[in-house]
Amino acid sequence: MIVIHALWREALLLWGEDSDRPRHDPSAPDSGVHPFAAAALGSVLKPDPPGVPDEAELSLPTRDGLPVDSPELVREEPPAQRGALSARVWRVPTLRYGPDDALAVLAGLSTLDASGDAVLGAATRHLIDVAAFAADLASRGRLLPTIDIRDGVGYALWRPLLTGSDASWAQALVLALPSSGRADGQEAPAVVAAALDALVDAAARQAIAASRRTMPTTTPATRWVVALAGPRRDIDATLDEVARLSTQLSGWQRDAVTGRVRAFFRLTEPASEDADGWRLDFSLQATEQPSLRVDADRIWSWSASGRRSGPAALESYLDDPQETLLAELGRASRLYPDLEDSLRAATPTGLDLDATGAHQFLQQGAPRLAGAGFGVLLPGWWSRPRARLGVRLSASTPTAPATVAKASAIGLQSLVDYSWQLSLGDDPLSEAELRALTTLKSPLVRLRGQWVELDAKRLVAGLKAIQTHGQITVADLLRAGLDRAGGPGGLPVVSVTAEGPLGDLLAGEVDRRLEPVPTPSGFTGALRPYQERGLAWLAFLEQLGMGAILADDMGLGKSATILALLLHRHGAGAPTLLVCPMSLVGNWQREVAKFAPQLRIHIHHGAERARGKAFARAVTEADLVITTYALAARDATALAGVAWERVVVDEAQAIKNAATRQAVAVRGLPARNRIAVTGTPVENRLADLWSIMEFANPGLLGTATTFRTRFAEPVERRGDEEAAQRLRRLTGPFVLRRVKTDKSIIADLPDKIEMEVVCNLTAEQASLYQAVLDDMMTRIESSEGMERRGLVLATMTKLKQVCNHPAQLLRDGTRLAGRSGKLARLDEILDEVLAGGEKALLFTQYAEFGGMLRGYLSARFGREVLFLHGGVAKADRDAMVSRFQDDDPASPPLFVLSLKAGGTGLTLTAANHVVHVDRWWNPAVEDQATDRAFRIGQTRNVQVRKFVCAGTVEQKISDMIRDKRGLAAKIVGSSESWITQMSTSELRDLFALETGAVVE
Repeated sequence: MIVIHALWREALLLWGEDSDRPRHDPSAPDSGVHPFAAAALGSVLKPDPPGVPDEAELSLPTRDGLPVDSPELVREEPPAQRGALSARVWRVPTLRYGPDDALAVLAGLSTLDASGDAVLGAATRHLIDVAAFAADLASRGRLLPTIDIRDGVGYALWRPLLTGSDASWAQALVLALPSSGRADGQEAPAVVAAALDALVDAAARQAIAASRRTMPTTTPATRWVVALAGPRRDIDATLDEVARLSTQLSGWQRDAVTGRVRAFFRLTEPASEDADGWRLDFSLQATEQPSLRVDADRIWSWSASGRRSGPAALESYLDDPQETLLAELGRASRLYPDLEDSLRAATPTGLDLDATGAHQFLQQGAPRLAGAGFGVLLPGWWSRPRARLGVRLSASTPTAPATVAKASAIGLQSLVDYSWQLSLGDDPLSEAELRALTTLKSPLVRLRGQWVELDAKRLVAGLKAIQTHGQITVADLLRAGLDRAGGPGGLPVVSVTAEGPLGDLLAGEVDRRLEPVPTPSGFTGALRPYQERGLAWLAFLEQLGMGAILADDMGLGKSATILALLLHRHGAGAPTLLVCPMSLVGNWQREVAKFAPQLRIHIHHGAERARGKAFARAVTEADLVITTYALAARDATALAGVAWERVVVDEAQAIKNAATRQAVAVRGLPARNRIAVTGTPVENRLADLWSIMEFANPGLLGTATTFRTRFAEPVERRGDEEAAQRLRRLTGPFVLRRVKTDKSIIADLPDKIEMEVVCNLTAEQASLYQAVLDDMMTRIESSEGMERRGLVLATMTKLKQVCNHPAQLLRDGTRLAGRSGKLARLDEILDEVLAGGEKALLFTQYAEFGGMLRGYLSARFGREVLFLHGGVAKADRDAMVSRFQDDDPASPPLFVLSLKAGGTGLTLTAANHVVHVDRWWNPAVEDQATDRAFRIGQTRNVQVRKFVCAGTVEQKISDMIRDKRGLAAKIVGSSESWITQMSTSELRDLFALETGAVVE
């Protein structure tokens, strides 16, 4: 297996990991040759031109004398790793590419990733995202031509113009850079800036290449322009000529960037049906206060003598509004040349346009001006679907016996008959109206009392389409009806009608049209109303032969709904395969025993699992086969040899990375029906949703590249609400999402009461905190690269340990009582919990501290305290859960859990108190842990307390997450590595101990 990585050091470096051919240089005490094979990489990529062989020295995590496997690498038999983990410098054979070739190579890597022939490392995927962003900036003209003087030579380069949402996206790319992308010691901002600069320059030249023309090179300026368009970057001019040109260019660049006040353009339509009465009015607008806007006629009425009868509100923004307006109009005229006519007037206030000019402004001028930072206001009807000609699609099931699909399995690839009809909005057009439209020459016309854009070419294509009939697949029908794009001639699809269940699906009326499914016989328990609707929805989609994503909130009983579906279709065909994380195998066994004991189950797991004929025999004797994601990859051939009735993937976020071996294996499993079960269908990127939907309904969202272009990039980078709505329409029928805080879904689930508990430090803690801070900041200031990042993370860990308890950091085995503000507050809370006869879960991210808590609390309260960590065997884990859930008053009332080991896959509703003793800083992870208690079966309000120490790094990060909770998972991720990207001064502010931290 090959894992491909990439990083940026003046050029693109690619290296491929071939785990079967390790190479090590024992003679080099401080450096070795990484078991990477550039030749293997070249054979997979087959790039043209080939990369230049080279070497790089990278600092990589090392154990047992070898670099640690990439996280993306899945071995058949993982090697035993016993030694301590350390950072070590390795020499890595590489293939080097310049920026122009890098664009093509990255595009090839993206295709390679989608094919499953190789797996891309996190850094490569990140660099592909940077390249896509660079291409997007170039396509939208969000760049500036510049001059860079190095070693006495001038170079013509394109640089990104980052403002607004583009600047936010660039910052997000910096925060998202994985550690492998910085293995050569550079800081994240420098890595991303260098890559983006070079790739923007390459993308701009690639775009120019198609229209490149020969031009005279008689002046330094023209030779600079030639260098901007060609493959050579150096300018054929003397250093003095380049310097003068650079000075002139600097002034233009300052003028090209929006200042505190910008020009504002408002287009108004004619009051009557006169197509030539369009008007473009000019104003000035405060950039940071869009509501502060002054029309041009008031600006020109402003007396030069100082009498401010006009735009007095702009006084705080500029000294001379008249001069500013002219300058802004001049700047805008470079993008919209029609403005030059208005600039010939002494006091320009606007521009009169005919229908053609207005249409040109709507289509070209307005987007260009808005993209460059100018204010633009267009008529409201322009953005509404009724302002466009569109088509209506009608579909029906074929009547020919050979093509009629069974109602129980229509499927995405089944064929249906179709026909098109031209319409204005939702209203079909009559033949007389169509004939009248074909005679009009204006691009903007009044039809039925409203303005409409009339594209002659699209109209002709639409007229031709309504005369054709044929057959399309159900997948194409759904894409046309739900996405509303891709009509003939580029016309939008305004509506789609179909008969039967397909019509209900397209009309968004599935919920109202669902036929109730009675609780199947053999189900031991009662389904809640929302679970009954979920069962009916799953049965409905299975009737159509389409996959489903059951994305109900954690704790709403998704497993019971799935088991009810299995009983509903019991005996209908082959067995069901359920794939889940290893930690949930036991949980599913218990759920089957509780809700569907008549189902025969087979657990395909462990070293002694059935193979060959024994496996085939076990499958035929089972109704439900349960296996893990790891085995789905390792035993892919055996599992793919069974024609499953359905494949269910639980915790489906495990396949959110479409290129991983387990995701490819799971998608390749043959099944009549597919169900993805997850509480978090989208975590950080829309690509997560694509990957899960590609499992459930292959091909519905198009290829990964198409999805990224049509949905992910517009939504994630530019906040395109229209693209987001189209994606919601397209995925909505196949995703069922309910949250347990919605009282209309589940009225009898108690409340979850969350509170942040601020604890003070003891004097000992404060003294130790400051000592650690002083020592570590001194070391951080004198370090760089990977060493610095390691020190920053070590500082973070040590400070959090001090906040927990001095003994955790010192590891001196001393007493715990009276030395920690958190421990004192925990004592107070647990006194109340135990006095009320209640139970509590105590989460910590440190297994070592969990063991200390267990011993202390057991002695303090004289009660047994359970402790679950990663080293607990499955049988012991199950026994702990059973004992804690027991109603016996003598059962243990306190359960200490390591966050990684106990944060998912457990039902612990016996507890109605949850305490996060220390924070993981990922709200999604903390919520998952809390939901061990806050789920179905819980009858009491759940009180959730999250401890932070006042005036410390804990409280400061807590404040950051609370202010931006919606972005916390994206910014913070699942670890604290983002902190390593802060400057030293920022780290001082973050780590510093503030007044009021110490208890009186």
